[in-house]
Amino acid sequence: MSIKINYKSSFSKKLSSNLVLFANEKFNIDNLKKNISNSEFSYIKDLLKSSDLKKNILDFDLNSKNKIILINIKNKSNSSDVENLGAELYDFIKTKKIANIFINSNSLKAKPGRDFIGRFLHGLKLKSYEFNKYKTKKEKKNIHINIYGDKVRSTFQNKLKFKALEEGTFFARDLVSEPGNILHPDEYAKRINSLKKIGLKINIYNEKKLKKLGMNALLGVGQGSIRGSYLVTMEWNGAKNNSNPLAFVGKGVCFDTGGYSLKPAKFMEDMTYDMAGSATVVGLMMNLALRKSKINAVGVVGLVENMVSGNAQRPGDIVKSYSGKTIEILNTDAEGRLVLADALTFTEKKFKPKFMIDLATLTGAIIVSLGSEYAGLFSNSDELSKKLLKAGEKVNEKLWRMPLHKNYDKLINSKNADMQNINYVGGAGSTTAAQFLQRFILNKTPWAHLDIAGMAFSKYGGALNSGGATGFGIRLLNQLIEDDYE
Repeated sequence: MSIKINYKSSFSKKLSSNLVLFANEKFNIDNLKKNISNSEFSYIKDLLKSSDLKKNILDFDLNSKNKIILINIKNKSNSSDVENLGAELYDFIKTKKIANIFINSNSLKAKPGRDFIGRFLHGLKLKSYEFNKYKTKKEKKNIHINIYGDKVRSTFQNKLKFKALEEGTFFARDLVSEPGNILHPDEYAKRINSLKKIGLKINIYNEKKLKKLGMNALLGVGQGSIRGSYLVTMEWNGAKNNSNPLAFVGKGVCFDTGGYSLKPAKFMEDMTYDMAGSATVVGLMMNLALRKSKINAVGVVGLVENMVSGNAQRPGDIVKSYSGKTIEILNTDAEGRLVLADALTFTEKKFKPKFMIDLATLTGAIIVSLGSEYAGLFSNSDELSKKLLKAGEKVNEKLWRMPLHKNYDKLINSKNADMQNINYVGGAGSTTAAQFLQRFILNKTPWAHLDIAGMAFSKYGGALNSGGATGFGIRLLNQLIEDDYE
């Protein structure tokens, strides 16, 4: 099912059967007298007396062919509220099997907020995403959204912004939704390479190059797979000067069996989404290129497959990371931090960024702590943390700051190497993972780690997704860039 949006200069009631109007708070429809006939106004006003006014959307059948749909616009609606309303309308028309609606933008009150219609449609389109690529019988119906009135005007920049965010988010959701037999590291690297056509500079470091660089922590994770292991960089140079870039680093474990520290069979099929952090980075970089962002940014992703084989990494192995620090592998299922360790040091050393933000479905412990409402934020910078928390609240991709402290270091110190990759004492699983990563920030670069394990994939759907891959983090990081760096 796809969305077709048409902008109409005028409205003819003869051509429409489902009219969408915006009511004031608590379904006060006094502002709608000029948009409908007197008899319709009286009829709906009377029906509202016995309607559930706690809902955001109400519909009224005028006859067998004509329906009026009222949407309640609260007085203090923020941007996120508006997007959520658009998503709710999508659910409504899908449930009611409505194929054609007409939205009267003139029914909005005088000051509906900045680019209300643009944000409303942005939420509707984000909610409409479906991954049905492998279904042999696809629903081919289109939903036609017809918009008319004086308040549909949107600046070219805003239209470009929403379109870029949608394309970046959908690309990321597609990546996360692909099965492991299709999106293995070899294929993933090819798909990223295809983004050269939109202006990104792509560099792919294969196993030969990675061995030469000494990225043994990353390579150790992927050595049990018949597929290659890669580090891929994506550069966007949109600033007029040669300022240091903003850096975004993603964990790209395309499938995670746990290695010899094997995961239980139940729900292992979900481990295709263990590369969601990298998908967010790819989607964000795609978005920045599409909207011609006026910043310099780099995205770095480590792509591996954590498999069991005669060549797989063993518990007890010791590897030397790109940083020169040695790591004792006590648990092969604590693999994401090994990928990120090399990627973070490489990014800091090569690009000397203003800051680094990494994203990873890193620990189950963060889900125990925060569920599916907040991603965990760990950082060495109060300033960067405040900016991230603020951006997250704006777009409703919420973060909760978790602790880092030198006292946790003793839990990952190793007798046989510089550190071990897991805390076997117990407790603080997410914090010790972040504490491990912090050891690979060598030059005190401002850094934040976002553990998105509870947010990257939704079994039941959320405000702006219908279940499955969410693309969490793209809108959050785009908002951070808009607010503080553009």
